[in-house]
Amino acid sequence: MINVGLVMAEIFTTTWLEGSGIRILIIIAIAAAVYFALRHLIPLIIKRTVAQRMKGELEEEIKQRSDTLSSVLIKVGLGVIIIFALVTILPEFGINITALLAGLGILAIAIGFGAQSLVRDYLSGIFILLEDQYDVGDVVRVAGIAGFVEEVGLRRTVLRDLDGIVHSIPNGEIKTASNFTKGYSRVNLNISVAYGEDLDRVIKVTNKVCKEMAEEPKWKADFITTPQVLRVDNLGDSGIDIKILGDTKPIKQWAVMGELRLRLKRTFDVEGIEIPWPHTKVYFGNAIPEMEAAKQPSGKSTATKKSKKTS
Repeated sequence: MINVGLVMAEIFTTTWLEGSGIRILIIIAIAAAVYFALRHLIPLIIKRTVAQRMKGELEEEIKQRSDTLSSVLIKVGLGVIIIFALVTILPEFGINITALLAGLGILAIAIGFGAQSLVRDYLSGIFILLEDQYDVGDVVRVAGIAGFVEEVGLRRTVLRDLDGIVHSIPNGEIKTASNFTKGYSRVNLNISVAYGEDLDRVIKVTNKVCKEMAEEPKWKADFITTPQVLRVDNLGDSGIDIKILGDTKPIKQWAVMGELRLRLKRTFDVEGIEIPWPHTKVYFGNAIPEMEAAKQPSGKSTATKKSKKTS
């Protein structure tokens, strides 16, 4: 029984290989070779093209753009290769491709009417890539969600927020895209000091701290321009707000602002510069000392005038 089975299997294998088998294997081998060639060539071509078009921009920006476009084009290429291989292989199994394609065309039209949102997602994805609104590695806010871009595709954008939550957003839902790391980022920081402080001195100390940090080897590469005091930004209820502005490399602004706050707090403590905080005075039916002190001289002078008239 076993020998009969082996003989049948050998006959079937030999017949299959002599017939369609070899052609199918060749098609699969060609498809695999084309796919691996695309995986190698597309990143090289895209990187060279993007580098020429973005000449003079930061290396990180060029790399992000190249990686994003390469990823999308490789996926599109894989889809085209699979479709081409299937269309070529199916006739070897006796399937009529013409009738199948006609049926698929009708099905695609029917799906198109019922899946308009899917078509919108793909069209939006194409414009996002063509307009270079954001790339993998950027920090953006889209559809009300802010996070790190982990994937940009034709249908969806994948973000990971600070809590580590991954958000998959259909591109058709993206009406406004806010990119926090496009080209460069900015330190936009307000520091509050007490009303009794000498503002000229505060500004001088603040600019000194910013300059010292920007010149340190550890932080120097993160700066494009040295942060400095722009203006007195607000006279608040508890203190005076001083605005600090400066440009950094993309995505470096948060680390720079955190370190800058730490250094300013330490320096202000050493220099005796007060950073105010909201506080409230509460009186439980007692006379307010300041008001009583203000009234006292006036009362004394009135009493003196009355005594002089009486005499």
